[in-house]
Amino acid sequence: MINSRQKGARGERLWRDKLREAGFSSAIRGQQFSGGADSPDVKCDDLPDIHFEVKFVEHLNIETAMEQSIRDSKGKIPVVSHKRCRSDWLVTMRADDWLNLIKESHFPRVG
Repeated sequence: MINSRQKGARGERLWRDKLREAGFSSAIRGQQFSGGADSPDVKCDDLPDIHFEVKFVEHLNIETAMEQSIRDSKGKIPVVSHKRCRSDWLVTMRADDWLNLIKESHFPRVG
C-alpha cells in the first residue's frame, strides 16, 4: 500500500511530466527544490504567474484544495491540477482568472 506522501509525490511528478510534454520544459517539483510549506507543488518558470496545487486522489474536496491554492499563491493565479487513477488530468481555477487568461490569449473575439 502506498502512503499519502508517496502518492502525492507521484502525482507531482506526473503533473510535472504532463507540463513538460506540453512544452513547458522548466517544470519541476516545487517543495523538493524550495522547501517551504507554501511552495507550489510544481514550479514552472515558463508559467511564472501560476501557483500549482497538485492533488492525486480518488475523492477530492475541490473547495478545500482551491482554498489551499489561493492561500499559498502569494498573488499568483491559484490553480488546482487534479487526477484520479486511470483518469485524465483536470485543472480547476477561479472563473475570473480563467476569463482573464482567455482574454489575453489568441482566441478569436466573439461579437
